Amino acid sequence: MDTSAGMAIAGAIGAVIGAMVTYVWRFSEKRQQQTVPEPTPVVPPGAELVLSVLSSSAVLIDSADTVVKASAPAFAMGLIHDDRLEPDELMALVRQVRRDGQVRDADISLQPRRGSTAHIHARVAPLTSRLILVLADDRTREQQVESIRRDFVANVSHELKTPVGALNLLAEAVGEAKDDPEAVVRFAHRMHLESDRLTRLVQQIIDLSRLQNDILSDDATTVKVGELVSEACEHSATDAEHKGIEIVASVEPDLFVHGDRAQLHAAVSNLVENAVTYSPEGSRVAVSAHRDGPDVRLTVTDNGIGIPGEELDRIFERFYRVDPARARATGGTGLGLSIVKHVAASNGGSVEVWSEPGLGSSFTLVLPAHHHDIEDTEDSEEEQA
Repeated sequence: MDTSAGMAIAGAIGAVIGAMVTYVWRFSEKRQQQTVPEPTPVVPPGAELVLSVLSSSAVLIDSADTVVKASAPAFAMGLIHDDRLEPDELMALVRQVRRDGQVRDADISLQPRRGSTAHIHARVAPLTSRLILVLADDRTREQQVESIRRDFVANVSHELKTPVGALNLLAEAVGEAKDDPEAVVRFAHRMHLESDRLTRLVQQIIDLSRLQNDILSDDATTVKVGELVSEACEHSATDAEHKGIEIVASVEPDLFVHGDRAQLHAAVSNLVENAVTYSPEGSRVAVSAHRDGPDVRLTVTDNGIGIPGEELDRIFERFYRVDPARARATGGTGLGLSIVKHVAASNGGSVEVWSEPGLGSSFTLVLPAHHHDIEDTEDSEEEQA
């Protein structure tokens, strides 16, 4: 083989090898581009900003059922645990939406590890082909209000039936006893008592409806505590006299609060009236008021039957009675202490209670003290004029 032929063969072999190397390099580069795709964001751009301003608790879940993004309220509500969505009912809803792409709503109860049951309204929808969006609103407060409303309507209906039914029966009895003057007088007296009870019940229901928002009344003014106590004691003086109960008042001078006078009068009067009602004959009811730092503490103490410890948390509920039979006998409506609680809240204060069975009870109305000056006096006198 001559030199020129050898060089030609060597050049051809080199060209083939170069072409093969170039092909392999390009094939490898193309394969690498196919196996390592351009990274794409899991959460669409702008989605995080939108989720952060939503009033609902928001959770994003990927195809592996893992939480990839959640708002702070979702964690506070207890919807997230170890990057997983809870409870199981909500997770089942997510899987249904992933299967058919249909938006779904559901009301779900949460059983937290601590505290009472929470109620949420959840809305689940597909956000992308890989992400599911869960929106949850806390409806616990609405559920509680609705439950209270139902109980209130049922209780009002029951309480109104009692005096109305009694009046109907007494009216029939009076008609049948028209020839018996003594019976007519007795039945008329009973009708008067039931009528008073019905009037008191309706008035207290009206008072509660006005107080239910615990907002300070537009009629708030400077109120002298001594006058409230005097009026409350006078309100129950006749009943106390019939039972031989002594009402003793002790009020520091120049004590003032700022609030709705009619509401405060109703609250203090209810406390004194309850003390007289549930105290034995010949006992004593003490009403005191003094300044305690920034507050005025008005306390009504009796030596009555007392309240068991397990009942103390419920005595401020509407229509709740520790002793229903005794309450009916005394004409109690079960609304007095509920009114006291709402009056305290509406006027920036609170109510405290101490009681022991057989030793009596002590209720304290705590209200912010008000600094009284000459301008307040002049304004009060102008209003009265």
